[in-house]
Amino acid sequence: MNSTVGRLALCAGIGAFTIALAWIGGQGSQSIGSFSLLMLCALGAMSLQWLAFVPAAILQTERFYDLMGGLTYIGLIVLCGVWATGTESWSLRNIVISAMVILWAVRLSSFLFRRIHVAGKDGRFDEMKLVPTRFLIPWTLQGLWVFLTALPVLILLTDAGEPVSVGVWEVIGWSFWGTGWVIEVIADRQKSAFNANAENKGRWIDTGLWAYSQHPNYFGEILLWSGLCVSGFGQFEGAQWIALLSPVFVYVLLTRISGISLLDARGELRWGAEESYQRYRASTPVLIPWRRGSR
Repeated sequence: MNSTVGRLALCAGIGAFTIALAWIGGQGSQSIGSFSLLMLCALGAMSLQWLAFVPAAILQTERFYDLMGGLTYIGLIVLCGVWATGTESWSLRNIVISAMVILWAVRLSSFLFRRIHVAGKDGRFDEMKLVPTRFLIPWTLQGLWVFLTALPVLILLTDAGEPVSVGVWEVIGWSFWGTGWVIEVIADRQKSAFNANAENKGRWIDTGLWAYSQHPNYFGEILLWSGLCVSGFGQFEGAQWIALLSPVFVYVLLTRISGISLLDARGELRWGAEESYQRYRASTPVLIPWRRGSR
């Protein structure tokens, strides 16, 4: 009973934290009634996850988890877009950053959706999905993940001030995004092709971009979200600088929580006794290509 209450309290805390971020960052946001538009984005991100959790818990399936994450990103952008069309036309900057988020969400969520349907399951959820209150935690975390990751873009889209024309910060940020996007797409395709080859079954990938970084897809992910944040440096004011939490969160999430740390532990378990794997780990940068690894 205590563990159940504790899990529910954790989910409530995550939801409250998400709302607090929206309250702080939404000080300059457009409003709908008594709510800031940024606050409605936070409420929407959480509500969509909790609604999707219900059938997922009943069916004990994680097959639509990643897809729902992508759809939530798109839903928040659409929410901001529908409101903007009822007030004033969007600036070129807002159109570009919205397209970037939607393009990223469609590609990544569809990629992960296809991958889990080929694999049949995601091992991270094997035990978790059997206990509803445990299964609720990753769905709640996904709401925080979507909102906090997209926070710089949402702040820009909901800002009540006069839109800033495209300037040097947009050019720098969009260049980062484009570079990160290309790296992530190439890395994912190379790994998919590697795993599709029967000769590579049960092996780790160390070719293509993966010869220069052990996790090039994560490097691309961090770079593109950092770029979207940088693109707002000419617009952010006051509490809106809370947007800087986005790239920090993405970095910590992918390097310390659910990304590299989990994959490294899994790799050590599967191939740790192989000398060639240890050589790869020792000679290949962990994240940033061409930078000497820490191992």
